[in-house]
Amino acid sequence: MARRVFFSFHYQEDIWRVSQIRNSRVTRDWETDKFLDAASWESIRRKGEAAVTAWIDRQISGTGVTVVLIGTETADRRFVRYEIEQSHKRGNGLLGIHIHRLKNQHGETSRKGRNPLNDITVEVEETVLLWTNKVRKRLSEIYPTYDWVEHDGYQNINRWIEEAAKKAGR
Repeated sequence: MARRVFFSFHYQEDIWRVSQIRNSRVTRDWETDKFLDAASWESIRRKGEAAVTAWIDRQISGTGVTVVLIGTETADRRFVRYEIEQSHKRGNGLLGIHIHRLKNQHGETSRKGRNPLNDITVEVEETVLLWTNKVRKRLSEIYPTYDWVEHDGYQNINRWIEEAAKKAGR
C-alpha cells in the first residue's frame, strides 16, 4: 500500500529542487498530491491567511508522513511552520531533508538553511525508571533530518518515509 506524503517547502525558492525529489518517486512506494503552479498558489494566497491554512489542512489530511524539504530560507516561512505544527498535532511521521546541494534551474546550489524543526518545541512525556515527566523538546530532537546528497536521498527516501510512518504508528 502506498504511503500518502505531504511535502513542506518554500515554494518560490525551492520548487525546482523539490521537483527533482518528487520526480525520483517514479519507482517509489509513496503518493503525493500534485504541486500547485505559481499562479494557483498566488490565487490562494491572495484570499488571505485563512484560505491558505484551510488549503494546507486539506492537503495534510489523509497523509501519514510529512517531509520538510529544507532550503536556504525554509525555516523563515510562516506557512512551513504551520505545516510542521499541524503535521505534528495530527500525528504524522515527520522528517527533514536538506536540499541545498541540489541544483536549481540555473545549475546553482545554495547555502545550507537552518532546520525549521529546531525552532518548534513541544511537550512530550518521558519515562525514566518508574517516573513519567513532561519535558519540552525541539522537534529536531524527536524527528530525524538528512541531507539529500550526503545521505543518498534517491536510494534512501523510501526507507526514511517508512521509518517515519512506523515511528508515528501509521
